[in-house]
Amino acid sequence: MTGSPGSGSRPADYRPSSPENAELSVLFVCLGNICRSPTAEAVFRKVLEDAGMAHLVYVDSAGTGSWHVGKPADPRASRAAAARGLDMSSLRARQVTPADMDRFDLVVAMDAANVAALERLAPGRAARLLEFAPDVRVEDVPDPYFGGEDGFDEVLDLIEVAALGLLAEVQSRLTQRPSRGE
Repeated sequence: MTGSPGSGSRPADYRPSSPENAELSVLFVCLGNICRSPTAEAVFRKVLEDAGMAHLVYVDSAGTGSWHVGKPADPRASRAAAARGLDMSSLRARQVTPADMDRFDLVVAMDAANVAALERLAPGRAARLLEFAPDVRVEDVPDPYFGGEDGFDEVLDLIEVAALGLLAEVQSRLTQRPSRGE
């Protein structure tokens, strides 16, 4: 057992299987869900695990486009993540749905274009990931899809910084709300 906010009687190795059975849920969104958003999903799962909070937060990713649905992460993204100890092999692309905008507590987009697409589904529900990294001098996580391998490392660098700021936001939200399990 753990004494984390909202932990209730859940064992420390528990992992929520849906947004509905988690204390809080986060959805990362990019264009095709094969580069940036699955990378953010893998990074944030590791950040939560390291913080002892993986049993409280459900994390998923999706794309605003449908052309990669069912496909694994881009091999370049997977290689860059693996070099940092992250496994993305089980992740498969899916398209964001209108229901996601209600099911997830935090909907976090990689760039302004994806925020705009999400705003059409549910105005005021999406945040940009780099809002959680105020010291970073760019606003968008760049899409590395049409570039080289180094673009995937840049994406990881930005996501890792922002994930720590997002963790602080998640911790704040968990301490301000009653537990779903209690």
